[in-house]
Amino acid sequence: MHKVLSNFILVVFIGLIIVSCANRGSPDGGPKDETPPVIVKSVPENYSTQFKAKEIKVYFDEFVKIKDLQKQLIISPPMKTQPEITPLGSASKFITIKIFDTLQPNTTYAFNFGNSITDNNEGNPFPYYRYVFSTGDYIDSLTVKGQIVDALKRKPETFVSVALYEVDSTFNDSIIYKEVPKYITNTLDSVTTFSIENVKAGKYMLMALKDGNGDNKFQQKTDQIGFHNTFIEVPTDSLYTLKLFNEDIDFKPVRPRLFSGEKIAFGYEGDHSDVKITMTSEVPDDFDYRITKDEKADTLYYWYKPRLEVDSLLFTVSHPTVKKDFTVRISEQPRDSLTLKSFPSGNIGYDEPFKIFGSVPFVNFDPSKVTIIDKDSLNVDFTTTFDTITNAYAFNFKKVEDNNYKIQVLPEAFTDFFDDKNDTLNYSVKTKRESDYSKLRIILKNAVYPVIVQLTTEKGEIKYEQYASENKVFDFLTVDPGKYYARVVFDSNGNQKHDTGNYLKKQQPERVSNFELDDDMRSDWDTQQILELIPQ
Repeated sequence: MHKVLSNFILVVFIGLIIVSCANRGSPDGGPKDETPPVIVKSVPENYSTQFKAKEIKVYFDEFVKIKDLQKQLIISPPMKTQPEITPLGSASKFITIKIFDTLQPNTTYAFNFGNSITDNNEGNPFPYYRYVFSTGDYIDSLTVKGQIVDALKRKPETFVSVALYEVDSTFNDSIIYKEVPKYITNTLDSVTTFSIENVKAGKYMLMALKDGNGDNKFQQKTDQIGFHNTFIEVPTDSLYTLKLFNEDIDFKPVRPRLFSGEKIAFGYEGDHSDVKITMTSEVPDDFDYRITKDEKADTLYYWYKPRLEVDSLLFTVSHPTVKKDFTVRISEQPRDSLTLKSFPSGNIGYDEPFKIFGSVPFVNFDPSKVTIIDKDSLNVDFTTTFDTITNAYAFNFKKVEDNNYKIQVLPEAFTDFFDDKNDTLNYSVKTKRESDYSKLRIILKNAVYPVIVQLTTEKGEIKYEQYASENKVFDFLTVDPGKYYARVVFDSNGNQKHDTGNYLKKQQPERVSNFELDDDMRSDWDTQQILELIPQ
């Protein structure tokens, strides 16, 4: 009996071990942990006054990690010497902030961690943790709130900084290029609203910045900017809307260089349309030149002949805002040879010209050596226009639906700057049937003319546009099927383009309204859309 009982106990014991082991390995081990870490204590305490410490420790009830700190952490006011925050990439039950900067007197500082602090196991964030202290007797507690919009796009960028510059005796408009702001926050990756907290009473300039390099200073080439038209007084109950835009880049010439034989490349920043390039060296009586633009790069090419037996040439680059002299070293290099290319290929729109581009400037064109024939072998009349800066001939001719057009260019139709000529070239393009397109009628309500109506892709790329200086309906009759958005530009100065803003000129960008169309565009489909604009 004793032996039987012992065996029974042994079997039960083994069974319990097996069940225990099975439970330990079971995938149904309870609900997933979705609880964020909890702060146990901070040393010094959060919201301390008369702060003099050089190190802060924040303790949690579980192991935590810090991730994306470079994007998520916002320190207001910004520090010239960044603090050291540990641990990075490893788990710990506390984080340490070591301060190296000299803190300003009677100033409230805030460390905004965003969602960078998470628990170690599940990655649950401690949402928008802020550690605040004051070097003075009290914590500043005022706020400035508002929203960010984009001057052109339907949605603004993420991670937009919003800043306050204190308007005092040292303030001037150029401060945004040279100094960091007094207070700063960031929209991070999920919201378009902002709240600058722990601000002291005073007068401020309010600015938004999509900061390309994270230095909290405006750089025209890389950053978007938005600003409030007037200074604001804090405290305030107002909600501010800041419109982000890209400024037109100021023109700046780049040192030119010899690119190939009798071809000099003049790089630049900004808009080239008002640029003049003048050679100031002595040249022979038969000297000639042309200027073209690179297809993609911000570069103008200065072509000249005859070949000059000199070591260098002198040039002056003039623009309404700048004038600069340059010396270009000259050496013997092979010249570019003439090649031609065309656009478009394949399908061509009913009102779209056919273009031929040359790699070397054209100086002569013989239209008698070009023929255009349709699918019925009938000659099609054409006219041409010549764009010297792109070095392109545009062939304009009447097109009908569902047709093919063969374009033949005989030898010596084009003569280039160095007297080279083309060989025989053959091109072919075709038109679609009308039923392949979609037709869209847009009617505006509450419009203030003149306006530009554009159809764009989801990313904002303009596919079609029409301009009107007075009330009209906008009929887009040959729209390729797809998903489109409508953009209405209020062209206040009537120059038929959207004008961006300028901070120094205190100029806001022209107003734009964006709409998502009710339906996708489909082949052989007629659609009407009424866009109701908000009066201003």
